[in-house]
Amino acid sequence: MDSPVQTGRHAVPPEEIGVCEGLHDLRKSLPFTSADKTSSKEFRRLKRYIREYADGTGLEAMSDKTRAMHARIDGAEVARSVCPYCGVGCGQLVFHKDGKLISIEGDPESPISQGNLCPKGAASYQLLTHSRRETKMKYRAPRAKEWTEISMDRALDMLADRVWESRKRTFVHKKDGRTINHTTAICHLGGATLDIEENYLIRKLFTLGLGMVCISNQARI
Repeated sequence: MDSPVQTGRHAVPPEEIGVCEGLHDLRKSLPFTSADKTSSKEFRRLKRYIREYADGTGLEAMSDKTRAMHARIDGAEVARSVCPYCGVGCGQLVFHKDGKLISIEGDPESPISQGNLCPKGAASYQLLTHSRRETKMKYRAPRAKEWTEISMDRALDMLADRVWESRKRTFVHKKDGRTINHTTAICHLGGATLDIEENYLIRKLFTLGLGMVCISNQARI
């Protein structure tokens, strides 16, 4: 059995030697002119690939433009996070670079989702970067037809006033001779991204501080 012949980086099997010789004869027979320098160059590159036993499916098949392409997350930093939607708590990888969000993808190391995201979770990047995303507080007064922009401080003050007014109006100190000290007019539903420590503080604030009893978390639902 004939042994492969070493040419360039790879060993060329005997059956390929005839192909290379045939290409060489074909090259001499073709009527190339000075205007065919590009074709001649491509022909030499093709012959080199065959001599090196390249099969046309590896890097040799890539154009210079393709070789210059890079993933958009190249050079970006990554932070682990949790999807902000439902209570499943799928893991996400948040890629950022120079203070700018680059991409949000599923975290393959998450024991919950193992890198998978539902359509809503996969669209988290658009949730944060969409041009029509509202970035300012808006308020529509009773019986008004239009929304008006207000500051964050005013919005928080309005929210605090309404919570305190509702508590004051519905707070029950005693019922049937028993001390109750609670209100059922205000409820709180925690989001899926809240961790144990945050839920602990929320529970203490709303239960002991405001007397709320209607407290739950989205993850339980």
